[in-house]
Amino acid sequence: MNVWVQVLDTAGAALVFTGAAICLLGVIGMLRLPDVLSRSHAATKPQTLGMILVLLGVALRLRSGVDLATLALIAFFQLMTGPVAAHLVARAAYRTGQIDHSELLFDELDEQLTEGN
Repeated sequence: MNVWVQVLDTAGAALVFTGAAICLLGVIGMLRLPDVLSRSHAATKPQTLGMILVLLGVALRLRSGVDLATLALIAFFQLMTGPVAAHLVARAAYRTGQIDHSELLFDELDEQLTEGN
């Protein structure tokens, strides 16, 4: 039984390290990418994946029912709020004219905004 505890602890540490590395890459992307849409992508996708991996690593380390339920709630709310916040930031940037329209391949929002006026 002691061997399985060691395996779970090692796997948990590896997941925490991997998740932290992915979060670090997301932060570097936020600092280095040129425009709002690219930075918005770097702020949500790697951060969400990195945080989920960190939570899985912590779950393997703690192994308690209450702790697992708390970690599951954290993951659920992160998955629900992260993409919505990124969408709102990108839409606000679009509406305030901070988007370079020549970089867009397809612009569905332009058609919707001109129909309403």
